[in-house]
Amino acid sequence: MSVQEELTSVQRCLDDLCRSVGRLERQMGSGGLDIRRVRTDTDHLRESVALLREAASAAGALRRPDLVAIPDTPYDTTLWTDSDDEGLGARDRHAP
Repeated sequence: MSVQEELTSVQRCLDDLCRSVGRLERQMGSGGLDIRRVRTDTDHLRESVALLREAASAAGALRRPDLVAIPDTPYDTTLWTDSDDEGLGARDRHAP
Protein backbone atom coordinates (compact mmCIF):
# COMPACT_ATOMS: atom_id res chain seq x y z
CA MET A 1 0.00 0.00 0.00
CA SER A 2 1.14 3.53 -0.66
CA VAL A 3 1.55 6.10 2.08
CA GLN A 4 -1.62 7.90 1.02
CA GLU A 5 -3.62 4.67 1.15
CA GLU A 6 -2.26 3.89 4.61
CA LEU A 7 -3.10 7.38 5.84
CA THR A 8 -6.62 7.05 4.45
CA SER A 9 -7.00 3.76 6.30
CA VAL A 10 -5.76 5.37 9.52
CA GLN A 11 -8.17 8.26 9.01
CA ARG A 12 -11.12 5.86 8.62
CA CYS A 13 -10.17 4.03 11.82
CA LEU A 14 -9.78 7.33 13.63
CA ASP A 15 -13.22 8.46 12.45
CA ASP A 16 -14.67 5.20 13.84
CA LEU A 17 -12.87 5.82 17.12
CA CYS A 18 -14.26 9.37 17.34
CA ARG A 19 -17.80 8.10 16.75
CA SER A 20 -17.35 5.42 19.44
CA VAL A 21 -15.97 7.94 21.93
CA GLY A 22 -18.94 10.21 21.17
CA ARG A 23 -21.36 7.39 21.94
CA LEU A 24 -19.51 6.66 25.18
CA GLU A 25 -19.72 10.32 26.15
CA ARG A 26 -23.47 10.29 25.65
CA GLN A 27 -23.84 7.12 27.73
CA MET A 28 -21.41 7.98 30.52
CA GLY A 29 -21.68 11.75 30.49
CA SER A 30 -18.87 14.07 29.48
CA GLY A 31 -18.02 15.30 32.98
CA GLY A 32 -15.78 12.44 34.09
CA LEU A 33 -12.02 12.75 34.00
CA ASP A 34 -11.56 9.44 32.20
CA ILE A 35 -13.87 10.23 29.30
CA ARG A 36 -12.40 13.74 28.95
CA ARG A 37 -8.93 12.21 28.78
CA VAL A 38 -10.06 9.77 26.06
CA ARG A 39 -11.67 12.65 24.13
CA THR A 40 -8.49 14.72 24.42
CA ASP A 41 -6.35 11.80 23.26
CA THR A 42 -8.67 11.23 20.31
CA ASP A 43 -8.41 14.90 19.34
CA HIS A 44 -4.61 14.72 19.57
CA LEU A 45 -4.61 11.68 17.31
CA ARG A 46 -6.72 13.56 14.78
CA GLU A 47 -4.25 16.47 14.81
CA SER A 48 -1.29 14.09 14.49
CA VAL A 49 -2.79 12.34 11.47
CA ALA A 50 -3.42 15.72 9.86
CA LEU A 51 0.25 16.61 10.40
CA LEU A 52 1.29 13.28 8.90
CA ARG A 53 -0.84 13.98 5.83
CA GLU A 54 0.84 17.36 5.38
CA ALA A 55 4.30 15.83 5.81
CA ALA A 56 3.51 13.05 3.32
CA SER A 57 2.25 15.49 0.70
CA ALA A 58 5.30 17.74 1.22
CA ALA A 59 7.62 14.73 0.90
CA GLY A 60 5.85 13.74 -2.31
CA ALA A 61 6.36 17.23 -3.70
CA LEU A 62 10.08 17.19 -2.83
CA ARG A 63 10.64 13.75 -4.32
CA ARG A 64 13.61 13.49 -6.64
CA PRO A 65 12.79 13.35 -10.33
CA ASP A 66 13.08 10.01 -12.07
CA LEU A 67 16.48 9.26 -13.54
CA VAL A 68 16.84 9.05 -17.30
CA ALA A 69 19.03 6.27 -18.59
CA ILE A 70 21.63 7.35 -21.15
CA PRO A 71 22.76 4.52 -23.40
CA ASP A 72 26.46 3.71 -23.87
CA THR A 73 26.11 3.42 -27.65
CA PRO A 74 27.95 6.07 -29.67
CA TYR A 75 26.05 9.11 -30.84
CA ASP A 76 25.19 9.60 -34.49
CA THR A 77 28.06 11.66 -35.93
CA THR A 78 25.67 13.60 -38.16
CA LEU A 79 24.50 15.37 -35.00
CA TRP A 80 27.80 17.26 -34.93
CA THR A 81 27.88 18.39 -38.57
CA ASP A 82 28.68 22.11 -38.87
CA SER A 83 29.50 22.41 -35.18
CA ASP A 84 32.61 24.02 -33.76
CA ASP A 85 35.04 22.19 -31.50
CA GLU A 86 35.28 23.78 -28.09
CA GLY A 87 37.46 26.84 -28.49
CA LEU A 88 39.19 25.56 -31.63
CA GLY A 89 36.91 26.91 -34.31
CA ALA A 90 35.82 25.02 -37.40
CA ARG A 91 36.94 21.44 -38.10
CA ASP A 92 39.26 22.34 -40.99
CA ARG A 93 41.24 24.88 -38.95
CA HIS A 94 43.80 24.24 -36.22
CA ALA A 95 44.58 26.06 -33.00
CA PRO A 96 47.31 28.71 -33.22
